[in-house]
Amino acid sequence: MDESGTILEGGAVLVEGDRIAALLGAGDPRPSGTEVVDAAGHLVIPGLVNAHGHAAMSLLRGLADDLPLMTWLNDYIFPAEAALVAPDFVYWGTLLSSVEMLKGGTTTFADMYYFRDDMARAAIDAGIRAVTGPHVIGFPTPDFASPEASLADAADFMERYRDHPTIVPAVAAHALYTTPLAAVEAAFRLAEEHDAPFQIHAVEDPSEDSTARERTGMGVIEALESIGALRPGTVLAHAIYLSEADIARIAAGGAGIAHNPQSNMKLGVARAAPVAKALAAGIPVGLGTDGPASNNDLDLFDEMDAAAKVQKYMLGDPAALSAETVFRMATMGGARVLNLHREIGSLEPGKRADMVLVDVRRPGLTPLYSVYSHLVYAARGSDVATVIVNGRVVVRDRELLTVDEAEVMERARGFGDRVREVMEGVGRGWR
Repeated sequence: MDESGTILEGGAVLVEGDRIAALLGAGDPRPSGTEVVDAAGHLVIPGLVNAHGHAAMSLLRGLADDLPLMTWLNDYIFPAEAALVAPDFVYWGTLLSSVEMLKGGTTTFADMYYFRDDMARAAIDAGIRAVTGPHVIGFPTPDFASPEASLADAADFMERYRDHPTIVPAVAAHALYTTPLAAVEAAFRLAEEHDAPFQIHAVEDPSEDSTARERTGMGVIEALESIGALRPGTVLAHAIYLSEADIARIAAGGAGIAHNPQSNMKLGVARAAPVAKALAAGIPVGLGTDGPASNNDLDLFDEMDAAAKVQKYMLGDPAALSAETVFRMATMGGARVLNLHREIGSLEPGKRADMVLVDVRRPGLTPLYSVYSHLVYAARGSDVATVIVNGRVVVRDRELLTVDEAEVMERARGFGDRVREVMEGVGRGWR
């Protein structure tokens, strides 16, 4: 996934410490005294980048489905979170999602949720790269009573993880329909101060622009432009209901889009995000799964397949969004959206050693004609055999090496019992 899309046949990747030291051709001599990971019969790809999600919500997976976005949020998810979300919930939910993502080939994920320290601790324990940190929303949350309270000690988190090998400190504001523009601006200024990514949900629902105009006199994208937030490293999650003027504003500012096709389809969003137009305008676009309560899985291979097909369907054009383009969105595209493209997203000397081995000796991947076709239209997370993050093997032969997967599953089942009890009290015919 370098700029020219190079594919090496039969080569090797030399890793020293946490970085890629060299790419070796098929006939190049291999250094002696190195640990060898045998990749025969596999595609070696950059680690996949999940550009948007809410990992701890794996503990709410399947809680409420087949509902419109605002009904799903206001009648089920927000009440459940208010009653359930606590540090241990976030830690074990994030750990559960991290296990799922790593075993499916995702090596980096961007997250927006509560109890940021517990979220970061789970990612560190799992061995996955996470872009996460302070999060503000315009009503009391399980961790803070107000946006101001959330931001009061946020700088401490940003400084503590500034040079961490796998935690990238970032700031998030939920959305303009839940959070006053002044609080969104305060969150953005914190991100700007620390040269960090800034995440926000943007025009996922058609009502967001009208709500923003009532409150600010501007549409969502125009309001974000007014505070200078459309800069590189700003992640616009969803970005579905974009006008031509919105696309021009985003392109001029340099912000990126995290496209979440399966979550959007499942929540009945009546149109596809204008991905082809955004790419044509030069806007960085990455892929996200959104949270596992609205997708309901974290398989970026499955997401690539959906991303390609929904554009072809909506545009009536089978050539729209080629397999290679979509695979780039899931790797270098996501890295660009998160402003991490100098560190991850491709297999190039000097970059972090985040790599995935996809086993193509399986029935659904045999024979192999086109690498990109297989990766986007045929492969699934279950085809991943080995995963390396920051030079460390974290999955080998489909076995997670960092945490006790059985314990994580057992803890998750325990939380499931608590969720059932709470939701029985909430009512609303949740089952």
